[in-house]
Amino acid sequence: MSSQPSTVVQKCLKYKISNQLQSVEDIVRVHAKAYVVGLEKAMSKAAEEGIIFIDGSGPTYATRTTFQESLVAAGAGISLVDFVVSSLKTSSNPPPMGFALIRPPGHHAIPQGPMGFCVFGNIAVAARYAQHVHGLKRVLIIDFDVHHGNGTCDAFYEDPDIFFLSTHQVGSYPGTGKVEQVGRGSGEGTTLNLPLPGGSGDYAMRSVFNEVIVPCAQRFKPDIILVSAGYDAHALDPLAGLQFTTGTYYMLASGIKQLAEELCMGRCIFFLEGGYNLKSLSNSVVDTFRAFLKEPSLASMFDDPAILYEEPLSKVKQAIQKVKHVHSL
Repeated sequence: MSSQPSTVVQKCLKYKISNQLQSVEDIVRVHAKAYVVGLEKAMSKAAEEGIIFIDGSGPTYATRTTFQESLVAAGAGISLVDFVVSSLKTSSNPPPMGFALIRPPGHHAIPQGPMGFCVFGNIAVAARYAQHVHGLKRVLIIDFDVHHGNGTCDAFYEDPDIFFLSTHQVGSYPGTGKVEQVGRGSGEGTTLNLPLPGGSGDYAMRSVFNEVIVPCAQRFKPDIILVSAGYDAHALDPLAGLQFTTGTYYMLASGIKQLAEELCMGRCIFFLEGGYNLKSLSNSVVDTFRAFLKEPSLASMFDDPAILYEEPLSKVKQAIQKVKHVHSL
């Protein structure tokens, strides 16, 4: 049992990328420069007081290292974009999947400031970088965190070249992500929000993947797929009420990998978002790596079916049918 995960780690080390600090210019493609510069200046105050409250759209705090750590987190995604794109130039094989194991997370950070544990929008910064530096015009962002990725949604709400697709628990923090939010102006139709009823689990997400994610990806034809991988929808996670399992995340990783291979030459990067039960988080991430490497899932060793209860199937089907109608799927 213990030797199998270590095998995955050893193989993944081949694709290890060293994080690099990025310039302010990379961040301000997404965030207001006044916010970025102001946060950097606030670090001296944090050094004196130990911890400070960052004035933003939600309860977010900073220590003296927050600015540097947040740059490193955003830089990890940028480094992975460079690596995945450059690997296609040196090999005829599909590029390796990337996974940015980073903190702080990013998908709640809005263009004007921080929110919900998030300082910079790591995946949003990477999306803009992929467009501006590598010419990857069409970016598909899939967010399966239990909470709506409101910051990513806001950053690209009027952009027709970035398709943002979020599944999240209805009524969860921060209260955004309604089905009717579909984008605005030239970006109308390139935002898809699918709030799932509490209790949704593996059946719900398999249905969502087959009936919503796959046809959206095939229609959009992305040049790269970026994934906000939140593991707080797990049945053991304390912050919400969905009941995904390790097997659910293996299925998602396998399916998204296949989509990337079919649609955009295998270019795909995952970004760690939520996950607050360390056991379910670590097991699910390990199984995600196994899916990347096309190794068998270990979900049966980690998941306990006894903790699960019946999914609200009729509500799940209604939610899926509603979003399919809104987006003509």
